[in-house]
Formats: sequence, C-alpha cells, structure tokens
Amino acid sequence: MLLRRLEYLTALAREEHFGRAAEACHVTQPALSAGIRKLEQELGVQIVRRGQRFEGFTAEGTQVLQWAQRMLAERTSLDQTIAGMRGGLTGTLRMGAIPTALTVASLLTTPMREEHPRTSFLLLSMSSREIVRRLNDFDIDVGMTYVDGEPLGRVRVVPLYRERYVFLTPADGEHGALDAVTWADAARSALCLLTGDMQNRRIIDGHLADTGLDPRVVVETDTVSAVYAHVASMGLSSVVPHAWLPSFGVPDGIRAIPLPKPRRTHQVGLVLAGQGPESLLARALVDTARGLDLARLLERGPA
Repeated sequence: MLLRRLEYLTALAREEHFGRAAEACHVTQPALSAGIRKLEQELGVQIVRRGQRFEGFTAEGTQVLQWAQRMLAERTSLDQTIAGMRGGLTGTLRMGAIPTALTVASLLTTPMREEHPRTSFLLLSMSSREIVRRLNDFDIDVGMTYVDGEPLGRVRVVPLYRERYVFLTPADGEHGALDAVTWADAARSALCLLTGDMQNRRIIDGHLADTGLDPRVVVETDTVSAVYAHVASMGLSSVVPHAWLPSFGVPDGIRAIPLPKPRRTHQVGLVLAGQGPESLLARALVDTARGLDLARLLERGPA
C-alpha cells in the first residue's frame, strides 16, 4: 500500500494536477487525494501545498518525493532482475529523445527487441534539459541527446554518432543543380527550421552566424514532418541532420546537398542517470548500442 501512495505522489509531481495524476494512476481523484493525505498522516508532515488547485510541495514534501522516486526506481529494478532470472528480460524501457534523434532510436530498439522479445518501449520526444530532469526524477530510464554541447549535469554518457548536416532544397530552385553549397548559401536561402527552444536549432544558428549573414527563416516548427512538408509545399530550403535521411529519405523534387563540415561538430549519445539504481533495460539498450556501428548505418541515406 505504501508503494501505491508513493506512485500517487510521483504522478502528482509529474502531472502537476490532481485530476491528471489520478487518471495516470487509474484511480479517482478523491482516491488519489485520500492516499496522499494518508501518507502525510503516516509520516507526520504536510507534503502537498493545497489551494484551489495543486500549488506544489512543501520543503518536507520535496524530500519525501525524492525518496519516493528512488524507492519506486529500486522496485522497478528489482522486478526486472527477478524477471530476468525467471526467463529473460521483460518490461517497458522509457526513453526520452530530442526530436532530431527520434528517427535514430529505431536503429537501437529494433535489435534490442530481437534480442529481448519480451520487452516493450515508450519513446517520448523532449528537450535535452527535460531529458536530464526526468532522468534524475526516475521518470525515464535513458535519454538520447547531444552529449558534448550544453552542460548535462550528473549523467553517464554513451556516445553514439557525430552529427553532420545536409541542405534540403527544391531541385528546380536556385541551388538545386549544385553538387555543393556553403553555409553562406544556406543563410541567404528562404528557410524552414526547427524552433529556437531546440538545441539543434541553436547549433545550426551558430553555424549560420559564422557566415556573418542574417538567415532568412520563413517557417519555424517543432516537428521533423513539418520541416519536410514545408520544404516540399512552399519551395523552402532547410538545414537538417544527416541522421534524418535513412528514415525520411528525400521527397520528390527535393535534393539533399552536403554542407561543409563546420568548425565545431556535435555528438549524439545515450545518457543515463548518474546516481540511483541502474535499469536493466537501459543497460540492455547500451549493450545493443555498443554492438552497432551507427555511424556506418546512418550513411545509408542519400547525402
């Protein structure tokens, strides 16, 4: 029963709303509220600051929440260990990935599933900052993000591949007949790029800034599919990671032209929590990654 109340608490921290937390736990809102109140009575401290709606945790509640997250992670690790001893790895691997790496995830999950057919996956799109926060809160088991750019804090890193860039542009446009373009060519083009809150966009902005030109960004979006759609429908161009090409290819009427290697490149990798219990599922994904040559696999697409 204690573990169930701890689940209520972590769901409330994640959802920041009593109704959504109750829905996530498959109970009624009164049942969730009663469970948290019972936990407060047992511990003798107020955990949740209450008003018309959820208002956060007390100082004592924050400490209880951290213990709850750790205890539930330990329980999950124990369940995975016992299941593995009984007949193979089982459970759901919770994975957060930056949008530009989402398409690469299948190159890891597919062979892992072949090796461990009783496993399943929950793959979520999130920013690099959210990945680190949710790793430390034990809300996900592993992340996939840039590992040599913005500070990641206390995480363990497994490098996967170094990102390079290609220029998507209409075949009948200004640069469509070229075999090579420069970053200055890209900056002068009408562009569709990811939004500025994404690290990939901040990296590309840095490369474009090195040209001394102000880029002409016509459309900003937070999805890969919308980038492709606007390049095709509006005659725009885009700077995209080469890792998109094996999964998405190049639309009809569009060319993918390699861009010169910038003065600084960035590496994508797996990140795991730097403390707390190790997920056997995350360890299995790391083992899968180390057995692959992702750099070679990602060269399959046109570039």
